[in-house]
Amino acid sequence: MPQWVYISDVGKYEGQEVTLKGWLYNKRSSGKLHFLQIRDGSGTIQSVVFKGDVSPEVFQLADHLPQESSLTVTGTVRADARSPIGFEVSVKHLEVNQIAHDYPITPKEHGVAFLLDHRHLWLRSARQHAILRVRSEVIKACRDYFDNNGFTLLDAPIFTPAACEGTTTLFPVDYFDNTVYLTQSGQLYMEAGAMAFGKVYCFGPTFRAEKSKTRRHLTEFWMIEPEVAYCDLNGDMDLAEDFIEYVVQRVITTRQKELASLERDLAKLANVKKPFPRISYGDAIELLQKKGVEIQWGADFGGDEETLISESFDRPVIIHRYPTENKAFYMKADPENPRVALCMDVLGPEGYGEIIGGGQREDDLAMLEKKVRDHGLPEQAFSWYLDLRRYGSVPHAGFGMGIERMVSWVCGLHHVREAIPFPRMLERVTP
Repeated sequence: MPQWVYISDVGKYEGQEVTLKGWLYNKRSSGKLHFLQIRDGSGTIQSVVFKGDVSPEVFQLADHLPQESSLTVTGTVRADARSPIGFEVSVKHLEVNQIAHDYPITPKEHGVAFLLDHRHLWLRSARQHAILRVRSEVIKACRDYFDNNGFTLLDAPIFTPAACEGTTTLFPVDYFDNTVYLTQSGQLYMEAGAMAFGKVYCFGPTFRAEKSKTRRHLTEFWMIEPEVAYCDLNGDMDLAEDFIEYVVQRVITTRQKELASLERDLAKLANVKKPFPRISYGDAIELLQKKGVEIQWGADFGGDEETLISESFDRPVIIHRYPTENKAFYMKADPENPRVALCMDVLGPEGYGEIIGGGQREDDLAMLEKKVRDHGLPEQAFSWYLDLRRYGSVPHAGFGMGIERMVSWVCGLHHVREAIPFPRMLERVTP
């Protein structure tokens, strides 16, 4: 049997006979010709079945193959300028592995609920292929950035004894005779890592029991979280903008084909270059008020407010120094103005909202002990975290970036649910 090759590599075999193994994506016929669109995960190629080149049985078989049947095709690779990949295959033999009867996702329009019910099959579509290949590249770019800049990857636990981002969004889990929680963030553990390794990051799933149905929220999402010892808020903002620029520019270089298929405006992404504009929370409030929003100092920003703010800039904008009362217990207050925290959010342009959240951590033991008490958190569960301030405490900072929000922005998606293979939302835990 001729060599089995992936469709992405067929250009290396022009004029040679090869074997392809995949699935029937689409089909059309014209008299003595059947045009089979075959996909194998690496790409899609047209395979032409000419009546004179194959046995009557094979020609008849090709005529009746339903969508998504699995098959093995042997034929000669031919150059074809009309093909999106520049080649097609002239079929010599075809073998069916399994006939897929009544495939539910047809070329007609389907509702989102139906497609999500069939997410395990929806992944086979060209649009989802493009999105998830971009996601794969975003993740690789994130890890390459930190790996190439002296960071050590540490894995944070999924089971945690207490809250990191507020007690109202915890998923409790029965853990033998105790109750533990699915992690909201790996940050606290990365702080321990930063005190050991200097610069660390974690990458993994995080969970928030938020009863939210917005287009920006999932109950399970993936986050990458760096933490750096001897780093302040300014250093944290420098790191965030350098990181975002690297990831975006990398993806538009390596995934132009996928972004083009999603009709993404690459000019807007190409403009994502540092420095990013930086405004204080107070400046952001004034900006919103000038736009006619009835909002006062101390209010938190929702999706609508974030969108309005981002509309004033042609690239991500960093908002820093939010009110202390709106931020988590571990955020350090600004010594020059204790009403605000040394924190920052990076808002994506085009209305994509918060891409990154982070800031400088409280490094004073007495102050952190007070904050744990003031927030009503179990002191025993945080004893190890307080140890980090007892033994060699230093200023340190970091942030978290949600992969799905980043992918949504880069791909230009309306809803974050398409940015993850199997989304988990308030009313969806299947398939």
